[in-house]
Amino acid sequence: DDETPIAETLAVFDELVKAGKIRNLGLSNESSWGVMTFLREAERGVGPRVVSLQNAYNLVNRTFEVNLAEVCDREEVSLLAYSPLAQGYLSGKYDDGALPVGSRKQLFDRLQRYETPGAAEAFKAYNRLAREFGMEPALFANAFVTQQPFVTANIIGATTIAQLELALASADVVWTDEMRKAVDDVHQRVGNPCP
Repeated sequence: DDETPIAETLAVFDELVKAGKIRNLGLSNESSWGVMTFLREAERGVGPRVVSLQNAYNLVNRTFEVNLAEVCDREEVSLLAYSPLAQGYLSGKYDDGALPVGSRKQLFDRLQRYETPGAAEAFKAYNRLAREFGMEPALFANAFVTQQPFVTANIIGATTIAQLELALASADVVWTDEMRKAVDDVHQRVGNPCP
């Protein structure tokens, strides 16, 4: 009952576009219903058409694939995938309960989204899989996101130049059918523990 109607929100964005304050409208953390409602209202002339969606997408949260991938593909809405490393858990640095000094978890302890039942098992499985393919887990996890046909941009995060270089190198990884099958096999076992 306390929600602002999407048509009302979209009308405000229409004013911002007309005033030259924004060029395009993107959503974040939105559902299939929400994206389609924004698009329907725009088609009715209420406001600008949504061009992008920024949602979490990574090896332990593939929920985007369930409905949003089809919505975004058919409606030409770009996915800007965030948290490809699941806030560092898919880098391997927290494996076996490790808590590196200066890490986000050590400094801020705000990673509860990635500390759900079954998450630790999933991280270990994916990080082990990356090493079996001869890659650093962070490179592997970023490459998984980058190679998806529905991902327009992988929003990487890095604290150091070495982390940045590793994240950027993911664009050069040749993602093989063997890697895809291995990842899908793990996904069948562990599902989406961190939606």
